[in-house]
Amino acid sequence: MLFFNKKFPKEETYGMVQQIRRAAVSIPANIAEGYGRRSSGDYARFLNIAQGSINELETHLILSVRIQLCTFNDVEFIIDELKEESRMIISLINKLK
Repeated sequence: MLFFNKKFPKEETYGMVQQIRRAAVSIPANIAEGYGRRSSGDYARFLNIAQGSINELETHLILSVRIQLCTFNDVEFIIDELKEESRMIISLINKLK
C-alpha cells in the first residue's frame, strides 16, 4: 500500500489515502480482536466486521480509480488479494456456525 504515497496527489494524503489506510488496518485488527475474545460467537461477529472493512477498502480503491487518483492496474493486485481474503473469512465464519 506504500505506492499510494507516491501515486496519489499530496492533497489526498489526509483524504482518500487516510481512508484506505484506516480500512486496511481494520481488517487484521478485527480478526485479532475477535480471536482474542475466545468465544465462537464473538469471533464470528468480529470476522463479519473485518469482512465489512474488506468491502470498504475495495470500494475506496475502485473510487480512487474512478476519480483518477490511480489506474486499475495500480490496484488490481490488491483487489484480487482482498477477494481471496474475503473468501477465507467467509469460510471461517461458516465453520464457526
